[in-house]
Amino acid sequence: MQVDWSFDELLESDTVAEPLVAGGVRCHGGFDQTGAYVSPRTKNRWPAIRSWQQQRSQEFGTELLDIALDTWPGAYPNVAQAKFLLREGVREPIIGRLTQIGTVEGFGSMIRYSPIPDLQACFVEDIRGTATWHLGRGLYEAHARDEAGYKSEGGHKQMWFAARDLAFESPLTEDQTETMMDRMFGYGAAAAASAGPMFPAVNQELELLIQSMSRLLLIEISAYHVFAWAEEVLADSELVAGDGEAARLVSYIRADEAPHVEYLKTTLSEMRDRTFVAESGRHIAGTEVVGQIWESARAESVGARHEANVRIVRSEIELALESRQRGKDILAQFDALAV
Repeated sequence: MQVDWSFDELLESDTVAEPLVAGGVRCHGGFDQTGAYVSPRTKNRWPAIRSWQQQRSQEFGTELLDIALDTWPGAYPNVAQAKFLLREGVREPIIGRLTQIGTVEGFGSMIRYSPIPDLQACFVEDIRGTATWHLGRGLYEAHARDEAGYKSEGGHKQMWFAARDLAFESPLTEDQTETMMDRMFGYGAAAAASAGPMFPAVNQELELLIQSMSRLLLIEISAYHVFAWAEEVLADSELVAGDGEAARLVSYIRADEAPHVEYLKTTLSEMRDRTFVAESGRHIAGTEVVGQIWESARAESVGARHEANVRIVRSEIELALESRQRGKDILAQFDALAV
């Protein structure tokens, strides 16, 4: 069971028979000889993650940190509401939602700049040969490239924009996109504040790392609702263009996100199962540190952050309807479709 991997190994991709081209951009990943999609940078990343998970299970015997998807709030608007808006010719909020998702994906490139302390000094137990040990040794870089692309190769940002443009036939100019995003992120500015330190005695770079990984993992898990929503809406050829190609692009992104979820769950579980060394030298159980940070991030994600995102999308819907003659009636029918 190989548990030590080099930076280059964790970024290595399988050879593909045909590249993925979306919206005229050569994107990462591609298709094998059978036409099946192959995610980028997973030739060794998947075997590595499975080895780290098996090693942790054998060493500690605990369950992997996780949260049931059915405990998560569903996508807003739901599929029925989104399709209703499209049938009424109200495309702007759906276009805006896809643009928002693609823009946020592009921010994923920033993960490579996350400060990583001397991790071994932060734990009593040996952390060599773990996912934790490999965060700065390829895992973060692979995640960043998946989300935002790398050099001339497109990533999820470009793939979401291509899906939007296929489905709605290039609805936005660059200037319109920028104006829309300024408005939408303005709605949600109040939810952007980071949590303060919960464990001042612990290395603060490490606590910040755990906070950001917890929030990121929760975003990645909740994104499964978004993928399911987008695939169903964009597959409806009576409402959108592209003959289902936009939905297929989203399915490729969903496949790419799976290793992100698994390495983040693995890393947080490894830290939870170990013993932290405080700045004073005092020992603190990982269940206490990771457990409290995780619960705080979970409560925020299903609460304040989800509510803020609903407000963002709701504001775009109301803006699109305010100048329409039947705007109030359409909004009432839209609300009636809420589950």
